[in-house]
Amino acid sequence: MLKKFFILCSGSDSDILDTCSNGEQNKYAGIGATVFFTAVMAFIASSYALYTVFDNPFIAIGFGLIWGLLIFNLDRFIVSTIKKRNQVLDEFIQAFPRIILAIIIAIVISKPLELKIFEKEINQVLLEQKNELTLANKEQIAKQYNPNINNLSNEITALQQQITTKEAEVNALYNIYITEAEGTAGTKLLGKGPVYQEKRDKHDASLTELEQLKIDNKAKIATLEAQIAELGTNLNSKIEASQPIIDGFDGLMARVNALNKLPLLPSLFIFLLFLAIETSPIFAKILSPKSEYDFKLEDSESALNTWVDRNVKERNALLQTDINLNNKIYNDIAEEEEELYNYKRKKARELMQLQADAFFEKQQKILK
Repeated sequence: MLKKFFILCSGSDSDILDTCSNGEQNKYAGIGATVFFTAVMAFIASSYALYTVFDNPFIAIGFGLIWGLLIFNLDRFIVSTIKKRNQVLDEFIQAFPRIILAIIIAIVISKPLELKIFEKEINQVLLEQKNELTLANKEQIAKQYNPNINNLSNEITALQQQITTKEAEVNALYNIYITEAEGTAGTKLLGKGPVYQEKRDKHDASLTELEQLKIDNKAKIATLEAQIAELGTNLNSKIEASQPIIDGFDGLMARVNALNKLPLLPSLFIFLLFLAIETSPIFAKILSPKSEYDFKLEDSESALNTWVDRNVKERNALLQTDINLNNKIYNDIAEEEEELYNYKRKKARELMQLQADAFFEKQQKILK
């Protein structure tokens, strides 16, 4: 039962193979088994690849089954259309387009399996890429907010600098009136005289201005800090909103690109393995000598071709004979049947008159 199934997968003529030896049947059963298991691997590979896209096992398995059947049909077609000829070169020319198609199929099958085999290494590459994208994303978003934040920070610094300058001025006035009272500077008169009071009043006025400046600038600084905090919140919100896009950067194309960053040799070996599996039935049929099945298939096809050629030639001869007979019959009628000639002449004349009348009426309507 399994042998018959694999023979069916090989695309060979089972009726002819039934008349062949067991060795011949086993040969084509092996070819069919290769075709079948290649389709199974295509089903597994495509299911995994589609699972990375849709993240749904039912959808992945459904489309994977369709893809596996498609690959099975293509492989079966490729193997079944290669027929043994008398020269290897003619067979290779016949098989060359099919070999190209087999290479394409091998690439399509091997790539998803490579993604699964090297999944851990690919995840590491994707993690590094995600980290780089996260940093780049933060820098890019920060460029939109940093100028405003820096301007607000500079304004805060300027307001604080105003307070510092005013404090230095108040301290200087304080030293002036203290040294005046001690008699170490100014008038150098010990005691609190009129000059001392004047300098003290100036200091007190400046101190009052300082206190008011602190109150005003503190309110301005609080407003600016609130604006900076709001910008920082917006910055973080935008980073958090864009982060899921980066976290989801692990689709099929991203994984294929990550695979290309890994060493080439392991992937090449896997591809060559599937290429050998995919092309082995083709080369097996090309390189093997003509066998019992090939001779019987050629005999069956040549018998059919001979029968078709004979029928075509018989139909052509029958057609030519019928044409010759018709020509002879019409020639005899043309020479002997004067009555038929006169009748057709009369009808032709009536037809021409009707055409002339119709043309005249049409032209008359146009002129009116």
